[in-house]
Amino acid sequence: MRLALKLAKRGRTSPNPMVGAVIVKNGEVVGEGYHPCAGEPHAEVFALRDAGDRAKDAVMYVTLEPCCHYGRTPPCTEAVIRAGIRKVYAAMADPDTKVSGKGFDVLRSAGIEVECGLCEREARELNEAYIKHRSTGLPFVILKSAMSLDGKIASRTGDSKWITNERSRAFAHRIRGGVDAIVVGANTARIDNPRLTARLGSKVYYPTRVVITRTGDFPDDLGFLHEPGKAIIAASSCANTESLRKLESAGARIVTLKDHGDQPSIADLMRQLGEMGHLSVLIEGGSEIAAAALEERVVDKLIYFYAPRIIGGKSAVGAVGGIGAENIASSISLERIRLRRFGQDIAVEGYVVYPNSCLF
Repeated sequence: MRLALKLAKRGRTSPNPMVGAVIVKNGEVVGEGYHPCAGEPHAEVFALRDAGDRAKDAVMYVTLEPCCHYGRTPPCTEAVIRAGIRKVYAAMADPDTKVSGKGFDVLRSAGIEVECGLCEREARELNEAYIKHRSTGLPFVILKSAMSLDGKIASRTGDSKWITNERSRAFAHRIRGGVDAIVVGANTARIDNPRLTARLGSKVYYPTRVVITRTGDFPDDLGFLHEPGKAIIAASSCANTESLRKLESAGARIVTLKDHGDQPSIADLMRQLGEMGHLSVLIEGGSEIAAAALEERVVDKLIYFYAPRIIGGKSAVGAVGGIGAENIASSISLERIRLRRFGQDIAVEGYVVYPNSCLF
């Protein structure tokens, strides 16, 4: 199963899950496969093709319950039954209501032994975005920021390039490459003019680029508007109509957000992105968009990069703005912490645990 999980990571599959499959006969791996992208055959089919006639009476290890319905491709259960697989080990059930145990039922009805739960924790982490979207209709949201040891994301003059080192920034692009959409605030778009692409070696990926704005007042020649792929301006209902028309003419899709206080609602943005089919979203904005995302409780995972430098200054920009927690008991905490080293930089990654009381 660990080999199947490793294979699954090779795919770029959204809105489908990442899936790997391995076929074993007489203690020998005879077939391997993974789902490469939406519309292509699933992992089970590739593994069965690789195994050929050796699949008969063999055992299949697969990271997700085989599908049993017609979509872009035929049901994997049919291929598994036709090949003569005698037993299937699945890491987890598929949360999609079209499957959700039905795939196992089809296999068992055909006389195939099924066991579920092997390496389930790793499988659920692999497809955490898919699981959340299928369970709630909402995307899995990551909040990322890079800062000094004293928590500053820019100096008092607004300078922020570069706080962290090249290795940290390269890993940040790997994070970008694994999500469906990147969200920043209008100030970040104006000041940094980011392209919001994922540059991985010689390859460039183009997640949906989203700028959230209250007024809509920023130039229509910013870089993110002119990259391949989709660009979205998520604007408050009171945004400047003329500015939005210019941005739309530049190629952006305009979506209108409900208000949360006097700002556009990030929770409403996530709802709309989920409805568009985005499984995962990376928020990269400044301190105020970070505060808003945490206040509206949309963030699932947080990744903070720390560089060994002190910026200081009362007016230097901190990682999270807003009013802040009233006391320690009402602050946000993290669980399942993971630490990474990138030269002298450190990245802290964890899953967000919100307090029972109100935040900010």
